[in-house]
Amino acid sequence: MTRMPGSAGPTDATTIPPAEPAARVRRFTAAERWVHRANALVFGVCVLSAAVLYLPQLAEAVGRRELVVTVHEFSGVLLPVPVLAGLLSRAFRADLRRLNRFGRHDRRWLRSALTRDGRPRTAGKFNAGQKVYAGWITGAALVLLGTGLFMWFTHLAPLPVRVGSTFVHDWLALAVGIVLSGHVAMALRDPEARRGMRTGSVERSWARREHGLWLEEPADGAGGPLDHQ
Repeated sequence: MTRMPGSAGPTDATTIPPAEPAARVRRFTAAERWVHRANALVFGVCVLSAAVLYLPQLAEAVGRRELVVTVHEFSGVLLPVPVLAGLLSRAFRADLRRLNRFGRHDRRWLRSALTRDGRPRTAGKFNAGQKVYAGWITGAALVLLGTGLFMWFTHLAPLPVRVGSTFVHDWLALAVGIVLSGHVAMALRDPEARRGMRTGSVERSWARREHGLWLEEPADGAGGPLDHQ
């Protein structure tokens, strides 16, 4: 149909092309990044001080055992503080809900990762491996805190309980050290994931490849993907 001059309606000259999606999307808010950093700092101090207490070579090199014990005790008590403070953030609470859900796509992701069948792995904002890690490390931290309190305040429980607490605390601490080493190794293999935790945004292409379902979530300001130039 031929459009007459002066007639209403868009023309080729005035048609606005659809906006191109931004190359980067926001993954974490400032509050979420600070919670992660504070948690990593406290956990790191706790693990390093534990290593000094239990490895003779480090104990001899560092010395000042009483000070190291005090640092270890107080860093252990502070473990829940960053997470509790993060509850003030709506985006952080939204991420906790994501981590607490395990759907069919998570089971498929985990099955593919364990069998290495080469199939594409579809994930939301957090993949199944991250969800398993978050649940395990949270439970381990709570057990370490409880057993550590029994060891610190000896009047809280009878001797058999304190002995059992020491056994559980020591071996679980070793397991935590191994799992944390694996977590750090995985992070070192993925520079874009580290960039996302450092700056708050990631490449859209990376997000589509690693967390495609997350890109389909509505941008509600509570951890959903937002365009970021």
